[in-house]
Amino acid sequence: MRTESGHDLRHHGDAEVRDDGGSLVDLAVNVRADTPPVWLREHIAASLGGLAAYPDGRAARAAVASRHGLPVERVLLTAGAAEAFVLLARALKVRRPVVVHPQFTEPEAALRDAGHTVGRVLLREADGFRLDPSAVPEDADLVVIGNPTNPTSVLHPADAIAGLARPGRVLVVDEAFMDAVPGEREALAGRVDVPGLVVLRSLTKTWGLAGLRIGYALAAPQTVEELQRAQPLWPVSSPALAAAEACVGPRAVAEAAHAAHRVAADRAHLLAGLDRFAPAGLRVAGPAQGPFVLVRLPRAAAVRRRLRDLGYAVRRGDTFPGLDEEWLRLAVRDRRTTDGFLRALERALTD
Repeated sequence: MRTESGHDLRHHGDAEVRDDGGSLVDLAVNVRADTPPVWLREHIAASLGGLAAYPDGRAARAAVASRHGLPVERVLLTAGAAEAFVLLARALKVRRPVVVHPQFTEPEAALRDAGHTVGRVLLREADGFRLDPSAVPEDADLVVIGNPTNPTSVLHPADAIAGLARPGRVLVVDEAFMDAVPGEREALAGRVDVPGLVVLRSLTKTWGLAGLRIGYALAAPQTVEELQRAQPLWPVSSPALAAAEACVGPRAVAEAAHAAHRVAADRAHLLAGLDRFAPAGLRVAGPAQGPFVLVRLPRAAAVRRRLRDLGYAVRRGDTFPGLDEEWLRLAVRDRRTTDGFLRALERALTD
């Protein structure tokens, strides 16, 4: 879907590693490498014996509620966080939706598909892509923002985002990558004091379950009911429900917390390696706080093509409103993979 501004809102990182890209080292997709872990695969596999029965989401819903200290009435299970964007666009009666960009493009695409005219708030590189609450129109009755934001990797202060709440406004916060932030600082999941708040979480990124499609929304009971009425019957499969229940349990939460610290260390290693390319004009947006970094460099499109020739896939940035062809998004990987990528980047910049 191309908009009047020319951005392809339906382009996602997986396009870089399909077909002829299947053999490339993947720095384009933000799913954590080497996942799902064996114990999770085994847990999901054990659920296959019950496929003859219709999915029953009560246990998984209760587990998510417990994870965030909420009543079950405030939890809606979805087929990935992306489904929640479609439900919000179709179910809620809004007049002036606004999306804060650069960010994940699916919310705007879903709103447009539902017939809405979508306003954009474009955060500025000069401000480090940090939220400027005054830029959000007062009459916006639905505001969508990511935290930490894909692709900028900026972590906005929770108080700044909560300050966007207004009577009659739905405030949607995409926290798909929040569990990759040590301590989940600045999270709004579990808050019940922010009017109109809808927090979306994904279990596909940290746990490598993009093919299973599982996520959830946290919102006021009335909002959950509105979204639920827009869902088809049995929208989440039994294996996905089994995964949800497992991924919000104490063992998984502890493992995710450990992984978040490892990601932070690996990200620091990547950023240190990128520093040496500053003389070539490479700049990193930030400070990066997510499991990916956004970089700007001259001839980025040509560099991306050369990196493919050298065996590495990275995410083009020009499909995100507010960015152009000089931007690339790089997923954080382990140090060995990063070192190989940095060698390839050096070749790509000097060839």
